[in-house]
Amino acid sequence: MQPVAGSTPRETPDVGGAYPRLGQAQIELLGRAGTSRATAAGEVLIQEGTVGADFFVILQGTVVVVEGLHAAGGRQPAELGPGTRILEVHGPGRFLGELGLVEGQPAFVSTVSAEAGEVLQISGDDLRRAVLTDAAVGETILRAFLQRRVLLISAGAGTRIVGSRFSRDTLRLLEFAAANRLPHHLVDLEDDEQAQGILDRAGILADELPVVVLNASQVLKNPSNAELALAMGLRAVKEHSASYDLMVIGAGPAGLAAAVYAASDGLSVVLKEGFAIGGQAGTSPRIENFLGFPAGISGGELTERAIIQARKFRVQINVACRARSIELKDGEIRAEFHESGPASSRAALLATGVHYRRLPVPGLEKFEGISVFYAATVHEARLCGLQPVAVVGGGNSAGQAALFLAGAGAPVRLVVRGADLYADMSRYLAERIEEHPGIEVLLGANIVAVDGSGALERIVVDLGATGEQRSFDSRYLFIFIGALPHTEWLQGTVALDDHGFVLTGADLEDLPPEFSHLGRSRLPLETSVPGMFAAGDVRHGSVKRVTAAAGEGSTAVAMIHEHLRLLRDGPASARQGDGH
Repeated sequence: MQPVAGSTPRETPDVGGAYPRLGQAQIELLGRAGTSRATAAGEVLIQEGTVGADFFVILQGTVVVVEGLHAAGGRQPAELGPGTRILEVHGPGRFLGELGLVEGQPAFVSTVSAEAGEVLQISGDDLRRAVLTDAAVGETILRAFLQRRVLLISAGAGTRIVGSRFSRDTLRLLEFAAANRLPHHLVDLEDDEQAQGILDRAGILADELPVVVLNASQVLKNPSNAELALAMGLRAVKEHSASYDLMVIGAGPAGLAAAVYAASDGLSVVLKEGFAIGGQAGTSPRIENFLGFPAGISGGELTERAIIQARKFRVQINVACRARSIELKDGEIRAEFHESGPASSRAALLATGVHYRRLPVPGLEKFEGISVFYAATVHEARLCGLQPVAVVGGGNSAGQAALFLAGAGAPVRLVVRGADLYADMSRYLAERIEEHPGIEVLLGANIVAVDGSGALERIVVDLGATGEQRSFDSRYLFIFIGALPHTEWLQGTVALDDHGFVLTGADLEDLPPEFSHLGRSRLPLETSVPGMFAAGDVRHGSVKRVTAAAGEGSTAVAMIHEHLRLLRDGPASARQGDGH
């Protein structure tokens, strides 16, 4: 094995602001919260898999960022072994770490001194305070951390998921990691020479696959999504010992906005999410019509910034907690969750969003999760490579996916049932699609058959206007053909419309007796159950846009305050009001 220390490697160029060099004033400001100390050649500063790592600013010397490190322990020199690779090299004035450092996630890579030097060392808690309260240095660090997360994901660095790409559990873990923007990569048993070596070193048997390798000593054997979420810092607690002011179910734009605004007002808030924070918006490669971001912002960055805000105001965030039931009993709202204990609160916001409809094509289900997807993230783009893909749908989600996949190099066919690309798609998207040389648009078309051995190989498209059916090579298929609300678990609890969307406010004609003791009428975003509100895509009549969902979530908080005042002060306060 080769030691890390040795000839000094060349510093990695700054990429899009990911590796800025701090000014002297910024270093002095951070120095008030940290301690300067010497480092030895080969010293491990951050070990991958470590939760609560410290933050380091390099004052002298060179530091390398590596993955797959075999550390000697303590301050003994680390060595580069099989499977170890250097990702980055940094010199004086630069700082170490990435987004997980401020979000409470384990380190996805290791950092090692390439030579003797000096660093400024700051605890993770002090770093979080600096990032969240001091604009002079906080925004520089946060912007760099956000960009580093994107680069790690794009480079296929981070947590190793070892298994077969044809295993549904392997694909489940890959999907969960991708949707939650966790740096990871697949070590494929089918064709990766490193796979067996990793299994042998960890003593993993075939029936224990797939496994998630956090570091050399931490391996999760076929974990559930909930177990992986806990290990990755995506779940604050397993059980809730006390009642909250507000329980938010669903962490898309509506749920995130409500959680942040409510917690910033001093309410105790728990945020429960069944699969991935950010919802469908979190997988969007670029949101170009969000107010205040003229150049656009990725759904991932928007989500990560919201998560950091939520943690700043002490929101209890729990991912992989799918809601099972909810009820109002004895003046308190209580919800049950799969793979999590119950939670109770004085008010609740339903923001569970929607999921995409499935294409009614025989045999499609056997390719789902392998070649057929309902979101287009970096993970799926990496799977596609330069192979032909098809995208089905005529709305903005389909348009964004087509542009993203084509931008990654895949030849794309966009299959649209309607005769006009502009009918359901924003004009700026439709124009960019028409201009893109890597996208072929099939209008008035429907997929009627799929075929392949083990994985998708071709699709058959009915071209409608001509009555012709044509077969196209397609290794992957992305489906965006409308949405159904996540309300199966609410049947019989709150009033729903004929399509399953939650009815609120004026859409509910009668006032149930449960409201009589409150001395008020139903509030605009309130459901048929007092104190239970709905916002975002799950609500009947909502505008299906990210900005609208975030607006509804924040608006709901004002109504929640009013409801909580009535619970505290009684009906008289509804007549007097207090100007909130």
